[in-house]
Amino acid sequence: PRTTLPAPVCVHELFEAQVERTPEAVAVTFEDQSLTYRELNQRANQLAHYLRRRGAEPDVLVGLCLERSLDMIVGLLGILKAGAAYVPFDPADPPERLAFMLEDARVSVLVTQQRFLQRLPESMAPAVCLDTDAAVIAREEQNNPVPRAAVDDLCYVMYTSGSTGKPKGVMITHRGVSNLMACRRAIFPMNGSDVMLQQTPVTFDFSVDEIFSPLLVGARLVVARPEGHRDCRYLIDTIRAARVTRLGLVPSLMQALLEEPDLDTCTSLRWVSAGGEAVRRTLLERFRARLNVELVNIYGPTETTVEAAYWVAEQQVTTDVVPIGRPMANAQLYVLDTHLQPVPIGVPGELYIGGAGLARGYLGRPELTAERFVPNPFSVEVGARLYKTGDLVRYLPDGNVEYLGRLDHQVKLRGVRIELGEIEATLREHPEVRDAAVVAREDPPGDKRLVAYVVSLAGTAPTREALRRFLQAKLPASMVPSAFVLLPALPLTSSGKVDRRSLPAPDPTRPDGDYVAPRDMLERQLAQLWEDLLGVHPVGAADNFFELGGHSLLAGRLLARVRERFHVDVSLRTFFTAPTVADLATAIVQKLAEGADAASMTRMLDELWNLSDEDAGRLLGDMGT
Repeated sequence: PRTTLPAPVCVHELFEAQVERTPEAVAVTFEDQSLTYRELNQRANQLAHYLRRRGAEPDVLVGLCLERSLDMIVGLLGILKAGAAYVPFDPADPPERLAFMLEDARVSVLVTQQRFLQRLPESMAPAVCLDTDAAVIAREEQNNPVPRAAVDDLCYVMYTSGSTGKPKGVMITHRGVSNLMACRRAIFPMNGSDVMLQQTPVTFDFSVDEIFSPLLVGARLVVARPEGHRDCRYLIDTIRAARVTRLGLVPSLMQALLEEPDLDTCTSLRWVSAGGEAVRRTLLERFRARLNVELVNIYGPTETTVEAAYWVAEQQVTTDVVPIGRPMANAQLYVLDTHLQPVPIGVPGELYIGGAGLARGYLGRPELTAERFVPNPFSVEVGARLYKTGDLVRYLPDGNVEYLGRLDHQVKLRGVRIELGEIEATLREHPEVRDAAVVAREDPPGDKRLVAYVVSLAGTAPTREALRRFLQAKLPASMVPSAFVLLPALPLTSSGKVDRRSLPAPDPTRPDGDYVAPRDMLERQLAQLWEDLLGVHPVGAADNFFELGGHSLLAGRLLARVRERFHVDVSLRTFFTAPTVADLATAIVQKLAEGADAASMTRMLDELWNLSDEDAGRLLGDMGT
């Protein structure tokens, strides 16, 4: 639908207008730090003036490599105010991947902090470190820079997984973001009483919504700590303490939060959006049973500026998967066949998207841009295009669109868009690998994970751990498969393509490596929890949770069960640094030991887990008590 919205304006100019309206209101908080709208604007202005003298201008790309913090928000706004576009990088990504994206983007300057420089290539663009350069930046003017960027200039470039084996940058303009913000205000109004939690990594496009939606209407932005989006207990504590009213979740994280007994204490929540993955009806029903909160299903590829369609969960659902709904204002959804002809209601076809939110294309990839952004045969507007999504959908009789699956090998896993071809191409770079295929499986149902099938070269046999370490050095953690299956050959269809449906389920037995049996009742109970969650048997005392196929959300579930069974709260951050059964047992005892002497600890261990004096003494000895 074409809707009359306010004339598009650059995003940072919309923010500056809000600063004039509410200069003393708190704009952003991070743990015990906060900035008012005036303070945030002044700090961003100083950075903008500093960056301009280093060449930042319209359509120039400036890298942003920071963890979530106040500095991240200042850095992002400062880049835009300078007139440039920001390119977010995750400092936790493997150095090789960071080096490729930095080279591919050809950023003119990189906004970061000193401690991240060691992970970045020496040949990169000049760095502006917001910590060590703070005194110099603070000498810059605090006034708003004279605007230079126009609405059709780039706002950001965001990298997504690439089917050819390398990530690709999606170019988004200020027009697209301005249109998105106007749509959001019209459909889901916010005001100064709202509090939005920013917990999506800035390298994913929903962060654009989280950051700008509150800052353009005078609401408060609460920035979650680094890795906080993986810790359900931390998220619930933050929602409760900060009185968060709005929250965006990927369905897998929503499922994990719904398993938390304390979720009912988040009484400030008024609005939740789900996006990044298909939402099943069973999840919607579970959500409604736990929370009396408005829920909206959001759909949109990165190439369409975050969101292109929405569905409000007040409506009844008759399908197994919740609809992606109707188009946002100034967006068009077309369900077409292979000849770009509309298909009837109820008939599956490929989804094409048009409208104001379309990206300019892929950075430095004109052929791919032409392939995915095609001329719009239904528009009389000169240069109008449609984005070819690769999503299989159909129109329902009520006018909503239902998502049916993919037409290629792209998957969404815990909200992350992954091209399986990129993982396969990386695996084939291993010197002992002849061929590889990767699929997303649900064994058991409800827990989707990546499984890699590898054919080794004659006379070689790479171990699963060697393959895992090889990928960890090249790919983000979200793209490293949970399981590896070695095969003599990949099954093929009659046409010679890989028959992915014939690939076997991973063996539930534990992978390569020495097995160390659990040494006491506590370790045996923990090992049982791991076996139940991971579907791997048997689990030993020295086994690493993540090397057995665990991931951050499963870790959250594990620690929730630990709290329920052992009445001990072990943080996710602690578990990440010590992820074996033995380590977790020690962490549990350490928590119990806070403020207790050895004699009372021995009694407690005996009462809780029926540990022998010998086992209790060994545990206390391991932790130095």
